[in-house]
Amino acid sequence: MTKQHQSDLRERMTILGDLDAASFVPWIRRHAAKLGLSQAISHTGSDRIELEVAGPVELIDMMEMGCSLGPIDVWVETIHRTPVDAGSD
Repeated sequence: MTKQHQSDLRERMTILGDLDAASFVPWIRRHAAKLGLSQAISHTGSDRIELEVAGPVELIDMMEMGCSLGPIDVWVETIHRTPVDAGSD
């Protein structure tokens, strides 16, 4: 993760559904880069992807919306967001 501004948040997103990690993970990375978010993916699987994203809350909201709509070969059931303690760096 990169250095954050004071107003930036860091959240863990857990994406659940029928996911094709081979195509969805690169899509997530490209989408985060387009939004200017830093991201780190910690788990990938056919039914769950976990990642941490950091940036302004509005852009993290946009990331969630983008992932929920996602590419055509995935079906996102739900996305859970959890704040990550900034003091744990």
